[in-house]
Amino acid sequence: MSLNVRGIDGPWPVLQAALDFVELDRALRLAGEAAAGGVDWLEAGTPLIKSEGFEAVRRLRAAFPGLVIVADLKTMDAGRVEFEAAAYAGAQVAVVLAAASDSTIGQCVEAGRKYGLRVYCDTINIPAERLAGRVAEAGRLGVDIIGVHVSIDDQMRGGDPLARLRIARAETALPLAVAGGVTSETAPALIGAGADIVIVGGALHKAENAREAARALREALDGGRPRAAALGKRVGAGGVREALLRTSTSNLSDAMHHRPCLAGPAPRTPGLRMAGPAQTVRTAPGDWNKVVQAIDLTPAGGVLVADAGGVPPAVFGELAAQSALNRGLAGVVVHGGIRDVDVSTGLGLPIFSTLVCSHAGEPKGFGEIGTEIAIGGQAIRPGDWIFGDDDGVMALPEGSAAEYANRALDVAEAELRLAAEIRAGRTLSEVANLKRWEKR
Repeated sequence: MSLNVRGIDGPWPVLQAALDFVELDRALRLAGEAAAGGVDWLEAGTPLIKSEGFEAVRRLRAAFPGLVIVADLKTMDAGRVEFEAAAYAGAQVAVVLAAASDSTIGQCVEAGRKYGLRVYCDTINIPAERLAGRVAEAGRLGVDIIGVHVSIDDQMRGGDPLARLRIARAETALPLAVAGGVTSETAPALIGAGADIVIVGGALHKAENAREAARALREALDGGRPRAAALGKRVGAGGVREALLRTSTSNLSDAMHHRPCLAGPAPRTPGLRMAGPAQTVRTAPGDWNKVVQAIDLTPAGGVLVADAGGVPPAVFGELAAQSALNRGLAGVVVHGGIRDVDVSTGLGLPIFSTLVCSHAGEPKGFGEIGTEIAIGGQAIRPGDWIFGDDDGVMALPEGSAAEYANRALDVAEAELRLAAEIRAGRTLSEVANLKRWEKR
C-alpha cells in the first residue's frame, strides 16, 4: 500500500491526534475538528478500540479517506491476529508494545509486510536504563516507527518525554513518534530533539474548540516556535497551590476516586478559596489556647487545621481571625465551633468550621500542636495540603499532593469540552452516553 500522505511519503513533522474517547460519536466529532485544524494522522486510541472495537477504525477510515488512520492496539500477544484485523479494518499504522516478546513483535512485522501496515513500536514503561537497548532490538526486528511515550499516570507525577526522546534518537534513524502531555508550548522542543511524529491527545480533546487548538499545534510545529498553551500544563511540588486554585474540590474529589470532603467543616466565608500546607493542632472542646498559639507557628501561606472534637464551645473568633491574617495564613479549618462570623467573614480570611456558636471556652492549654489529627476519619498530618472552596474541604497527603493536583487539573480540563458540547445543544445524558453504560 502506497501512502502518499504527510509523514509517510511526505515531509515531517506529522501531527497525530489521539482520539482517546470511549464514545465513537464524540471521537468522530473531534476528528473532524482536528482534521480541519491541520492534523495529519488520526489515532483510534486504546480506550476507543476497547470500547468500540475495530468499528472505530472502519468509521475513521470511511470518514477521513485522505488521512492516515492509526490503530493504537498496544498489542502484547497474538500479534498476527490483531494486526491483520487492524489492516482489514482500514488502519495504515498499528501499535505493538516494545514490552511484548520478540516473537510477538516479529509476528506484527510479518503481518505488516503482508498487508502494507506500518508497525509502530511503543516504548511506554520501558525503564530508561533499558530504553536504548530495546529501541535497537525493535529496529533489528523490522518495525517501522519507534514511539516514545510517557503514560498519563506518569505525567501526573511529573514525567516528561523529552529525555527519553533524546535517548531513542541517539539509537535509531527510524521515524520517532512522541506522546505524553504534548502541547503547543512543548512540541517545538520535541521536534528539535528529533521527533518526527507528534501525538497530541489532551490538548485537543479537552479544548472547547479543537480546530483552533489543532491549528495552534500545526503552526507551532511548522514554525518551530512555542505557542502559549492554556491546557495540559503540569506542576511539580512548587506549583501545588497554583494548580489547586485553578480547580475545585469537586474536581479533586473526582481525581481521588470520589473521596469525600472532610466530614464536618463547612464554608463560613462564601466565595473564598484556600490552598496551603497544614499546621495541625489538637485541643479539648472549647479550649482555644493551643489554637491561638498555633497561629503564630503557622508559616505564611499555610492553613491552620484544628481538631476540637466537632462540638462547642468556640475555639476561634474575630481576634484569632485578625491574628491569622497578620501572619499571612491561607485559611483556617476548625473541627469544632467558631464565633463572630459576621465580623470574621468580612476580613477576607477563608474559614471553615463544623459549627457556629456564640459562647467560647477557656484557654486551659490542653492539646498538641504539629501532631497527626483525624477529622471525619481522615488523617491529616503537618505538611499535608488542604484545599477548600464553597463545596467543602479536601486533604491531600504531602507526598502525593502534586500528583493529585495535576489529576484535578486533568479533570477540570476534560470538563471544558463536555461543557462546550452541552452548550452546543446536547444533554449531559447524551454526552455521557448513560444508557450504554447502565449495569445489565
